[in-house]
Amino acid sequence: MKWIYGKQDFKTLERGEENCYLMTNGLGGFSSMNMMGGVSRNDHAFLMACTNPPNHRYNLIHRIREEVELEEEKIVISSQEFQGKEAEKGYEYLSSFVYDDTPLWRFHVKGMEIVKEVAMEQEANRIALQYQIHNRSKREGIFSVTPFFQFVAKNQDLDPLQEIHFCPQENKVESEGIQLFFRTNGDVLKIPEERETLFYSYDVCDGRRACGHAKANHKIFIAIPAGSRVMLEIVYEMEKSVQNATTVIQEAKVYKKALEKRAGFTSPIAGQLAKSANQFIARRASTNGSTILAGFPFFEDWGRDTMIALPGICISTKQYEKAKEILRTFAAHEKDGLMPNLFPEGEQEPMYNTVDAALLFINGVYLYYEATQDADFVREVYPVMKRIISGYMAGTHFGIRMDADGLIQAGEGLAQVTWMDVRIGEILPTPRHGKPVEINAYWYNALKIMDILAELTGEQAGSYEKLAEQVKENFQKQFWLDEKGCLKDLVSGTKADTQIRCNQIWAVSMPFTMLSKEQEKMVVETVFEKLYTPYGLRTLEEEDQEFHGIYGGPVEERDMAYHQGTVWTFPLGAYYLAYLKVHQYSDEAVETVKAQLEVMESAMREGCVGQLPEIYDGKNPTSSRGCFAQAWSTGEILRVYEALENKKL
Repeated sequence: MKWIYGKQDFKTLERGEENCYLMTNGLGGFSSMNMMGGVSRNDHAFLMACTNPPNHRYNLIHRIREEVELEEEKIVISSQEFQGKEAEKGYEYLSSFVYDDTPLWRFHVKGMEIVKEVAMEQEANRIALQYQIHNRSKREGIFSVTPFFQFVAKNQDLDPLQEIHFCPQENKVESEGIQLFFRTNGDVLKIPEERETLFYSYDVCDGRRACGHAKANHKIFIAIPAGSRVMLEIVYEMEKSVQNATTVIQEAKVYKKALEKRAGFTSPIAGQLAKSANQFIARRASTNGSTILAGFPFFEDWGRDTMIALPGICISTKQYEKAKEILRTFAAHEKDGLMPNLFPEGEQEPMYNTVDAALLFINGVYLYYEATQDADFVREVYPVMKRIISGYMAGTHFGIRMDADGLIQAGEGLAQVTWMDVRIGEILPTPRHGKPVEINAYWYNALKIMDILAELTGEQAGSYEKLAEQVKENFQKQFWLDEKGCLKDLVSGTKADTQIRCNQIWAVSMPFTMLSKEQEKMVVETVFEKLYTPYGLRTLEEEDQEFHGIYGGPVEERDMAYHQGTVWTFPLGAYYLAYLKVHQYSDEAVETVKAQLEVMESAMREGCVGQLPEIYDGKNPTSSRGCFAQAWSTGEILRVYEALENKKL
């Protein structure tokens, strides 16, 4: 899709900071700035490189200053807020910002038109910058680009004493053992070191640090004679190559179009989401395989997030080899029936503090098999799936074990092992120790899958079916709230049991479920009445005394609201799948969902262009919060589009 923003979208500096772009390189590196081309977060960067995929990321080029000189007149066309000095207001010359696989800016400056385009190369720490300049004025012009560097690890700030060296003979900048090379058809000039203090308006509102620093030591410029057309090309890269900017940009577009074509969606929004989904897939050096990054700009790759996101990110987009590669990586790291929630970095061991990732791994294998009929892969990982079931039955770490009634309980002490996992010191804002509703929905689903896939391996499957029937019987007895027409969130003997939360929707949306058709309809209607918003599901109903309607402020305030009413986009996918299911994919149901999904285009225009965010405020979800691009949000909504186009029954 082509996203076009005009001057009304950045009529002020504050308005222009509302939206940003994101490009990734498949290594964990990225480029992300606001639509004016400035940085409004410490995690924004023109070039965030990754030296050891996917999480060893370094903010090399933080931002770029751009200037036009027309004889004696100097005009800055970049836009940036600073601490202690007046902001650059180049947005006053910005006519449009367009995102169509690459970001493109069009400036008009006193008879001069400047078109700027940027692209990242896949599998390389390389970024290309191209300016097409038409000087229709009667004055001679000079256009210059000044990069401001940090050469610090992501989230860190530049120390005033850190030296950043410019080596003009080698076209190289280096600091802290990192080298960055560049090529350009422009002229290069070494300048006295310039240090600036940038203001991060989108960090301040979340209680993060307000400012950061960057240094410049050279600029690149080109003369533009009156009446001429000139192109300035610049490539910055960690790995030396001969690629020019035009080639990098063209190849980036071809790559994105191929992703869209492979996915094969007829909906333009779904086609865009298929390309957006690929931005979360990265290489992990420690496992020599692919992984899914949970969200930008904050998160790394987590087991739970990967297992939730994988069906949409990889399978719905027909990236089956990537899906298999990721599942195979997780299978290799299964331990005591659990899947890693965090993969190892360096000498560190994986962390296994998640109850849902292993059960969702089984679901992922099943969905992969349904899409590909790859029985060999099922046979390869089936022993791992058996160890998961055995581990849950016998009991494993973090209080995860099957009770005598066949249901799964989880959590102990301060260990939060469901996705509602926030902990503030010794405070658990959303305690869910006991038998969580979605975990038992995943458990039953896993048992049914084991029974079905056992036939492929020649194993007798009767024990799985027998246990599944016990789980179903006791689930219906213990979780159903007849007076509310919905499911308990938990079986624990605490007040948390009867809170109305979004977790119950997965007891309807999974491939194999335990409720009667009438009960499933009642759950869907209750979730719609109490929790539905156009951009996601509330994590807690508004009428609950513990409901928090606003997500923001210092980290403690944000954490108290995180799962206590805050709207999350990814459960909306399960809601729509459940709605379609209980209405048997009728024409009316399909049209209802299609109509409600139309607002996704609006969501994808706000925050990060073409992406879906992590969360919104619970009371009135108008502006995205948290990560501006979230893998499981994108993946789960993609699954809905896939279901609509295939009309899966």
